[in-house]
Amino acid sequence: MNQSEIIRIIERTAPLGIAAPWDKSGVQVASSREDVRTLAVCLDPTPESIRIALSEGADMVLAHHPLTMESRFPDRLDSYHEVLSLLFRADVPLYSSHTSLDANPFGPVSWLAEELGLCPVPPADGEPRSESGFDAPLTVLERTGTMEWNGTSCVCGFGVVGDCAVAVTPDDLKKMLALWLVGSCPRLVGTLPERIRRIAICPGSGSSLAPEAAAAGADLLITGDVKYHAALDFPLPVLDVGHFSLEEEMMRRFALQLKKQVSDVAVQFVPAQDPLAPFFPSH
Repeated sequence: MNQSEIIRIIERTAPLGIAAPWDKSGVQVASSREDVRTLAVCLDPTPESIRIALSEGADMVLAHHPLTMESRFPDRLDSYHEVLSLLFRADVPLYSSHTSLDANPFGPVSWLAEELGLCPVPPADGEPRSESGFDAPLTVLERTGTMEWNGTSCVCGFGVVGDCAVAVTPDDLKKMLALWLVGSCPRLVGTLPERIRRIAICPGSGSSLAPEAAAAGADLLITGDVKYHAALDFPLPVLDVGHFSLEEEMMRRFALQLKKQVSDVAVQFVPAQDPLAPFFPSH
């Protein structure tokens, strides 16, 4: 399949028009290669992930995070220089779907909301809630624009909030999260209510959306990268599950989705490890 056609397919789910203005989603490293037979998908374009992708015959690499957020010369022998060198030598393009993917509430960014069975928040006028969690969009916490999805114009942005079909206890939530957040070391800010009905989720670094989550009536915000001083003043309980856990699974699911959409291209997910490994002191 032609490289440009693969990019068009990627951008159906991660359109650049809904990305944050500060973001660098899109082509990271250009290539003269036209035909792509193997697409590698990963979370971060690290030297290790790129090496694995190339060793498995990748003709193109799709990463979630951009190679860099600031344009600069490769004037140091660092990981940035190494990734460029690997890709240039192999003539393999690198593409990033960063906030362009994060901002699509119907895309794989909402995988945890789907697993938790979250339903759209009912309208203020009291109309009944849809029986299916994704018949209508979940409420977006921070709007970045609109996009067409299945013939309908939908609000896009960062973070979603939805209602549990049945209120859950903190212990219920622990059991559900244990199925999906393997290896994560969640940290809770605040005290959970005895019954959790409305949950907000923002993969990556979403603690800045705590006020929006509280305003939407959420009982809990699930995100990552919570900072100490911010945690002192959150208006609702926040569960920090780490930056890696939610987004690694998101990209794995994006790879599965793309595999169905590009039948003549082998799509391979390149798993990684959380750079923040648990370290438990012992006596």
